[in-house]
Amino acid sequence: MRRRTALPALLAVTALLAVGCSVQDSLATSSSPTASESELTGTLTIYAAASLGTAFDEIAAAFEEENPGVDVQPISYDGSSTLATQIIGGASVDVFASADEANMQKVVDEGLATGPELFATNTLVIAVPAGNPAGIETLADLADPDATVVLCAPEVPCGAASQTLLENAGVTVTPASSEQNVTAVLTKVAAGEADAGLVYATDVIGNDDVEAIVPEGADEVVNRYPIVALEDAPDAAVAAAFVAYVLGEHGQAILAELGFGAP
Repeated sequence: MRRRTALPALLAVTALLAVGCSVQDSLATSSSPTASESELTGTLTIYAAASLGTAFDEIAAAFEEENPGVDVQPISYDGSSTLATQIIGGASVDVFASADEANMQKVVDEGLATGPELFATNTLVIAVPAGNPAGIETLADLADPDATVVLCAPEVPCGAASQTLLENAGVTVTPASSEQNVTAVLTKVAAGEADAGLVYATDVIGNDDVEAIVPEGADEVVNRYPIVALEDAPDAAVAAAFVAYVLGEHGQAILAELGFGAP
């Protein structure tokens, strides 16, 4: 008889304990912020130098994955001088990443940004079509009147760097065309429309249509890449978080993997 009466009593006590735990769990849940409440939310618009295309696509995807509430708009890639002009002209942008400090300074001088930070470096190589049909080997070969050479325009970071590299080597080149971004130079070389062009070392990585020749003195002409959240960024918190991500461990690892140097 004692065993038969003890079991209902035990079940009753267990039920009371379960109810108590349930209430405590409910109170704890209601008093703690949910994951969605603590996540960064907003929309991000980025203007970035053409040479950053692969790297920033990868960084943006990783940033979105870690911040599901953020919508990164398709990144606008172009020559840094073109992007700076658009920003100064009133383009609505959260983050600007330039391939040089000179074009970033234009934006700073207009009062549109403060405190840009360096996040990467890059150097130039001679890009030739696969197989190097013209037999280009040195910077001096680019001066051959029979060679079809394409360069970035002087106002573009890769163009300014190209001019410095050539001047340091005492070489004068008359390009067949002057392009507004480094991607256009690489595209013409890869398509066989040019015998050679000067592009960034990172541009040729993984591209089987071109070969790279590291010219003498390339290590002395270094492009430094600054990034900044614009003063009037439509989504300031998201902009600041993305800049921090690029400067942080994960962003730096992606850039290093793709051949960019440390800032």
